[in-house]
Amino acid sequence: MNNLLKVALAQISPVWLNKEKTIEKIEKSILDAAKQNCELIVFGEALLPGYPFWLALTGGAEWNTKTNKEIHAHYIRNSITIEKGELDSICKLAKEHKMAIYLGIMERAANRGGHSIYASLVYINEEGEIKSVHRKLQPTYDERLTWAPGDGNGLQVHPLKEFTVGGLNCWENWMPLPRTALYGLGENLHIAVWPGSDHNTNDITRFIARESRSFVISVSALMQKTDFPKDIPYYDKIVKDAPEVLANGGSCIAGPDGEWIVEPVLHKEGLIIETIDFNRVLEERQNFDAVGHYSRPDVTKLHVNRERQSTVSFED
Repeated sequence: MNNLLKVALAQISPVWLNKEKTIEKIEKSILDAAKQNCELIVFGEALLPGYPFWLALTGGAEWNTKTNKEIHAHYIRNSITIEKGELDSICKLAKEHKMAIYLGIMERAANRGGHSIYASLVYINEEGEIKSVHRKLQPTYDERLTWAPGDGNGLQVHPLKEFTVGGLNCWENWMPLPRTALYGLGENLHIAVWPGSDHNTNDITRFIARESRSFVISVSALMQKTDFPKDIPYYDKIVKDAPEVLANGGSCIAGPDGEWIVEPVLHKEGLIIETIDFNRVLEERQNFDAVGHYSRPDVTKLHVNRERQSTVSFED
């Protein structure tokens, strides 16, 4: 039935800072979800090729150090240039299995020169087409030492059966105006992606669901000290003071009433699968609709700039 959607939350660890091996792991998760007839699979923030945990472990704010420069260069080399077809194999699987995908990547943006990287959330539809690439608007805290700020181009929603799906990266989910932009586009299935840990997902997942009267899917990655590959630059320095667990998961689903459908799942790698019913959205909008009958656009209104930002434009 069109009102039912089977979703898979892929709570996995990356092969940290190795894009080829992480892609292989992502593809395996897609195939596993296909065996269970899932129609949407979601992966965590920056999963491909991994979150920059080293920043808090190696004095990431120190100016002009060889350590930070070499790790940053390694990170860029393992980030994804979409224009080079580096997501083609994932798109092919989406098409073969008629499965939509939300995937957190580090994007090496060609239209910004190709040397800065963005925490981007990519939506691939069930035809295997990349329909939006949302670059995180504001990197959080030490992320700003290695990630560039994005733009509004990716504030998009997409049809998926009866649902309208949209998504944000990590602490963007705390930003009221980007949330409102997605609500105004008709979003009723919100995707929130995180690097990991239930301290991020435990409160905001239910809050957004109750505010928007939508389903909210939060997906986090996992990361343990033992997941740092020994061949990365400055491995000894990175692991010296690293905690045993850097990301414990916390993937979860809340319904449009703000109650748990799946409570945060901790320390467990694999797929979390659930079927959600669109009718629940319509039921909960009866008493509250933030951009519909409970809004006052004559008093407050949001302006959104969705132009893809680029430093240079050319006329040939």
